[in-house]
Amino acid sequence: MSIPLFNSIASWLLKKRYHQIELFLKYPEEVQEEVLLNLLEFAEDTEIGRQYDFETINNYSTFKERLPVVSYEEFEPIIERTRKGEQNLFWPTTVKLFAKSSGTTNAKSKFIPVSSEALEDCHYKSGKDLLCLYLNNNENSQLFTGKSLRLGGSKELYEDNGSFFGDLSAILIDNMPLWAEFSSTPSNRISLMSEWETKLDAIIKESIKENVTSLAGVPSWMLVLLNNVLQETGKDHLFQVWENLEVYFHGGVSFSPYKEQYKKLLPRKKFRYYEIYNASEGFFAIQDRNNADDLLLMLDYGIFYEFIPMDVYGSEQQDCIPLWDVELGKNYAIIITTNSGLWRYKIGDTVRFTSKSPYRVRVTGRTKHHINVFGEELIIENAEEALKMVCLKTNTEIKDYTAGPVFMDGKEKGSHEWIVEFRKSPKDLNYFTELFDNALKSLNSDYEAKRYNNITLEMPKIHMARENLFYDWLRINDKLGGQHKIPRLSNKREYIEELLRMNG
Repeated sequence: MSIPLFNSIASWLLKKRYHQIELFLKYPEEVQEEVLLNLLEFAEDTEIGRQYDFETINNYSTFKERLPVVSYEEFEPIIERTRKGEQNLFWPTTVKLFAKSSGTTNAKSKFIPVSSEALEDCHYKSGKDLLCLYLNNNENSQLFTGKSLRLGGSKELYEDNGSFFGDLSAILIDNMPLWAEFSSTPSNRISLMSEWETKLDAIIKESIKENVTSLAGVPSWMLVLLNNVLQETGKDHLFQVWENLEVYFHGGVSFSPYKEQYKKLLPRKKFRYYEIYNASEGFFAIQDRNNADDLLLMLDYGIFYEFIPMDVYGSEQQDCIPLWDVELGKNYAIIITTNSGLWRYKIGDTVRFTSKSPYRVRVTGRTKHHINVFGEELIIENAEEALKMVCLKTNTEIKDYTAGPVFMDGKEKGSHEWIVEFRKSPKDLNYFTELFDNALKSLNSDYEAKRYNNITLEMPKIHMARENLFYDWLRINDKLGGQHKIPRLSNKREYIEELLRMNG
């Protein structure tokens, strides 16, 4: 099939899908209720379905009363039974694929079930919808005249007792539909390479020969790749390598600390950035407008959503609410029920709603990735925004960072300790620290209250990391590659202390 013909057919199919998206934009509550009832009916003869008598659940209230909210650790035994060959436990169709995720707060590997329904109706459907929404907003796009440079994980699939596990990206690439493989670079063979640095070289050699029109991957790792492309080609910016490049689809970590660096690599005002929100457990939200900083929650992917307000999360007052009861501007933990058989499952992410018509969110962090040792409730969203503000004021660029608490010891007050790897260092670290502290105060009233007159918290302590410190930490911990992330904030000191020791 020729590229122009493929372009025409793909554009027609994707625009047709937009009319279906309009349905859940108009009737969100009805669509979500239908998703829930369909999931319950489909799984009523599974072990979990019989245990909680899915057959007699016909509304959300009964569902909420009957099924508990669970963490991975609580759900793990039934997942392990499925990995060893038992079926029809939590999902009626055969589940043989598992997305392996170590996370960033738990060294123990997680094996997230990926059903054939989730592959088709969630993960691959979302890929088409991302293109659909982009094309709907950019009618003159020439996206399909070239290829998408994708940067996924670095792990192949492994077989165990007849089941297969690996990075979600490896699962998606290995089962990719023909249309997606046809329009992507590098080849599946290179995409599934295990050794990150060898893979990086292979991606560059193959992709610089292609007409790349879009990029897709995690911002931190994509930045490494793109800087290596410029080094390999000797070019000043990426349009000298791929003149038809028009959009970068990104997700996985906050884009804020990296945006200014991308603008230098991609110096065209009309170049687009589109954010996505996905995880091993499913694909949740897509940026649906040009130049937006919030994401449209996708309601017809076979995922039913509930939310726990973070101000009561983990307490005796903890209570789940459905989508239609959320409030704007409030921080929520996400609970999902999915077409892979995860029932009322805590994924560990937090979001804040910016709109209810339609439902749009911003990802604010992780339930375990915050610092709240002293009642300061510092979340990743605060940290990212404060760093962005200070970098603009001081003409600095940040590559990576992490932070943890300094505990009170009776003599000293508490504080936060940060280790930051700069791509472009500040001229005066003390001035940078002062501005950063003030930025956090302006963004977080709880932090500001604890910092008042140094009553509880003293000025943060910031250490400058040596070059490639975080890269070396990931390499030592076998976490190199597109799916792995630096733990940003923690209530414990294990990450900050390990990195400080490595920093010398």
